[in-house]
Amino acid sequence: MTFYRDVLGLTEQAAFEGEGDARVTILDVGRATLELSNPAQIRMIDDIEAGGQRSAKIRVAFEVDDSATATQDLVAGGATLIAEPRETPWKSLNSRLTGPEGLQLTLFQELEDIQTRSTRPGFKHPQAAATDSRDTKTAHA
Repeated sequence: MTFYRDVLGLTEQAAFEGEGDARVTILDVGRATLELSNPAQIRMIDDIEAGGQRSAKIRVAFEVDDSATATQDLVAGGATLIAEPRETPWKSLNSRLTGPEGLQLTLFQELEDIQTRSTRPGFKHPQAAATDSRDTKTAHA
């Protein structure tokens, strides 16, 4: 909990205790999205973000204001660095790490706003995406 609350800076929303020293803490992570990618997209992201090192089955991404500083802070707080921050073709600055308990993490800093990114080749507007019937075989969070 110290890593996610104190190092990453997530806010404690609630905590509960029960019998037999049972405890849970709920950390607020803000708005969440679920990113669903097919195998070709996963390979492309792995190549760009991590020099080809394959991602875990589940990877959690956190948007941060400063990827370089946040990456350094997480490594100092116990994370293992997989890949230093690097600029992606979709104009974010991404790093990849493994948290102290083995959860794979991506930190990303958006370098452009969504309106600017939406003008780039390959961007699919939500209305078009809703009508896309192609299967996604693998899910990454």
